[in-house]
Amino acid sequence: MTKKYAYIGCLGLIAVITTEFGIIGILPQVAAHYQISIDKAGYLLSAFALVIALTGPFMTLLTSGIDRKKVMIAAIFIFLMTGIISAFSPPFWLLMTVRILPAFLQPVYIATALSVAVSHADPDKKNELMGIVFNGIAIATVTTIPFSTWISGMYSWEYSFVVQAVVSFIALCMIHGMLPRMPVKEKKSYGSQIRILTQIPFILSTMTNFFMITAWFSTYSYFADYLNRAKEMDTSMVSYMMFLFGGLGIAGNWIAGKMLNKNVSRTTAFFLSGTLVVPVLLYVAGGNLWANIVVIAIWGFLYSPSFLNASTYMISSAPDSMEFANSLATSFGNLGVTLGTTLGGWIIITMGVEYNPWIGCIFGLFAFLMMFLKAAAEKKRRVLSACRN
Repeated sequence: MTKKYAYIGCLGLIAVITTEFGIIGILPQVAAHYQISIDKAGYLLSAFALVIALTGPFMTLLTSGIDRKKVMIAAIFIFLMTGIISAFSPPFWLLMTVRILPAFLQPVYIATALSVAVSHADPDKKNELMGIVFNGIAIATVTTIPFSTWISGMYSWEYSFVVQAVVSFIALCMIHGMLPRMPVKEKKSYGSQIRILTQIPFILSTMTNFFMITAWFSTYSYFADYLNRAKEMDTSMVSYMMFLFGGLGIAGNWIAGKMLNKNVSRTTAFFLSGTLVVPVLLYVAGGNLWANIVVIAIWGFLYSPSFLNASTYMISSAPDSMEFANSLATSFGNLGVTLGTTLGGWIIITMGVEYNPWIGCIFGLFAFLMMFLKAAAEKKRRVLSACRN
C-alpha cells in the first residue's frame, strides 16, 4: 500500500514538474512570439521558482493541519488551470501571472506527497520511497517535457501547455480516485518545526542544496537554447536529447534512491561531482555530435537525482521535522533555480550561452565547501557531546 501512495505522489509530481520546467524547451519560441529577449522569457521560470523560494515554508506550515488528500487535490487543480489558460497564448503579463499562482502550492504538494509516501514505511525503506516520488522529475524530463517540446516544434508553442493541462488532469483524477482521506491526527507546533533553523548542520545542508541547484540550473534552464546555439542542434534534435537526458535521469534517480539508503553524504557528493565534470566534458566534446550525445547522457544521469539528494541531505539533519525540512529544501532549491536562471540569462546576454556551464563549476565548488563545513560541524558536536558524557 505504501508503494501505491508513492506512485500516486510520483504521478502528481510529473504534472508539477511538467508545468514548472516544460517552459524550458519552448523559451526560444515564447521569446520570439512576444518579441522579447531570451533572458526576459526566462522570467517565466525564475519568477515561478522565486515565489516557491519565498513562500514555500510558510505555505507548508499553514497547510500542515489540513487533510493531505485535499491539499494534493487543491495543488494539482491550480496546475491544471494554469495549463488551460496558458494554452490560449494570453498577454505576457497574464501568462506570467498564471504561471506564478501554482508556485504557492508546489512545495506544499511535494512535502505532502513525500509525507504520504513514507507515512507507513519502515525506516530503512523511506529513502527508496522518496526516490519513487522524486522519479516524477526524471520521468517528466524523459516524457512530458521533451514531448511538449517536440509537439511545439511540430505545431506551435501553445500545444506545450495543452500537454501540461492533460497531465495535470490525469494526476488530479488519480489522486481523487485512489488516495483515501488522510486527516492529520497530530499537528506539530510551529515552534517545534521552526527550531531546526537554529541548528548549524541544517543551515549548512540548506546552503549545500542552494549552491547545488544553482550550479545545475545555470545551464539546464537554457537547455534548448544552449543546444541550439552552442551545439547547433535544431528543435527536433533538442527534443531527442531531452528524451535521452531524462531516460538516463530515471536510472540515476533509481540508483540514487538505493545509494541514499546506505550513505546520504557520499551519494550527494557523488552526484554533485557532475557540476564539475559535465562542463569540462561539454567543452571537450566541442561540435562532435556523438561525443555530445554521450555527455548529455552523463549529464542527465548525474543531474536528475539533485532534488532527491538535496531533500534527503537536509531531512537527514532534521528527521523529526520532515515536512518542514522538505519544504525548505524545495524553497532553497527553487531559490537556486532562480539564481541559476538569472545568472545564466545574464551570461547569455553579456558573453554567450557557451559559457553557462562554467557557472556550474563555481557553484558546485561552493556546494562541496558547505558539505565539508557541515561534516566538520557534526564532528565537533559529537566530540562535545562525548566530553559532556
